[in-house]
Amino acid sequence: MANYLNPGNSDFAESLKTKPYVDKTPLLAMLNPLIATKNKYVCISRPRRFGKSVTAGMLCAYYGQGDSAELFAPLQIAQDESYRKHLNQYHVIFINMNDEFDEADHRVEKLKENLTADIGAELQELYPDLDLTLDKTLRKKLGSVNNFV
Repeated sequence: MANYLNPGNSDFAESLKTKPYVDKTPLLAMLNPLIATKNKYVCISRPRRFGKSVTAGMLCAYYGQGDSAELFAPLQIAQDESYRKHLNQYHVIFINMNDEFDEADHRVEKLKENLTADIGAELQELYPDLDLTLDKTLRKKLGSVNNFV
């Protein structure tokens, strides 16, 4: 089973070692004020080969639970007043849809089944006092977790 929930910062750490690295952390300073507002749902899209995976890795490393302070300390976001408040404070779910679609043999129903089962299992492990077996869809499982916390 893949690690969807709080995948860590190794992907972003690898990106930082890749030269040239362009610091995109000012994006975090733009996103931080949106947390817990009606504007909290953000779509970050870019053309092919313009850093979507690097950005996703950065978001996971910054927001996801873990310890990424050392990675972000030399970057621009560390100068922002919201930096410490949001660093490693949230649960993050990372899904690479290309990989998932291939894994499901390009069948959408199989993709939904796989994600529901795998992410559901990780959520159940994180919240053992919550019975997620009653929720049949991933949306409902996430809703139950949201209502629980």
